[in-house]
Amino acid sequence: MAQDRNPQAEQMADESMIRNLAAQANAIWPQEAALFARYGLPAESRIADIGCGSGEITARLAGLFPRAEILGVDILESSVALARARHAALAPRVQFRQGDAFELEMPAGTYDLVTCRHVTQSIPEPGRVLAELVRITRTGGWVHVLSEDYSMLHFMPGARDPDVFWHQWVRTAAASMGVDERVGRRTWSMLQALGLEDLRVDYVVVDTVRVPRPTFAAIIEAWRDGYAAVISQHAHHPPDEVRAHFDQMIASILDPAQYAVWHVPVLAGRKRA
Repeated sequence: MAQDRNPQAEQMADESMIRNLAAQANAIWPQEAALFARYGLPAESRIADIGCGSGEITARLAGLFPRAEILGVDILESSVALARARHAALAPRVQFRQGDAFELEMPAGTYDLVTCRHVTQSIPEPGRVLAELVRITRTGGWVHVLSEDYSMLHFMPGARDPDVFWHQWVRTAAASMGVDERVGRRTWSMLQALGLEDLRVDYVVVDTVRVPRPTFAAIIEAWRDGYAAVISQHAHHPPDEVRAHFDQMIASILDPAQYAVWHVPVLAGRKRA
């Protein structure tokens, strides 16, 4: 992937992203897993997990579909190598490959299910990647996209206003990097334009009631460690102040007297004949 297609390459390659993917999987998968039963996949399905990172969800899909053949694809060779090492026991049924989500080297109409999670908010022109997901899906197969929206994060205010952080600072930084931090709310329309049928939108609720507080906090901690510097650079606020905002949100999550929530859009559609 060319650099302009991956403006967050440095952050994606940071060790904090590995922690983030693990924490997000622990927080989201317990609610998300049930959605896959609706797709009615054949037992011996072919599944592609695009933007698989360290293989957290690829491996969970392998457990959910024990006879499926699964391919995880990620732009970063370091992530692919880590996924191969961590999930070697699943080979050869589960494989990992380096690849560009904008130009997948896969034949059209190959997969019964194509998943893509935590990618659309980090790239320019996400519609082009969604089109690739649809292209490699077989007729009647399903596309499953977890599409983040950072304006769907809500924290109780304190000395600093979390809404200012997410709605102004993060929005400014995202625009400077050429990405859409609110793409989650646009993804349904993009999938509809690509001709998918039976479009569905669900929300995983990552909050301090449904998810263990330390797990939720670990997501914010990893974002802080990986993104504080780049938000500071693009939003033109001091690094210490950016980290202070993150730290206040972490403290809010861990405080048993406070409530915090992130609504995570999960969208799916079936490829028509």
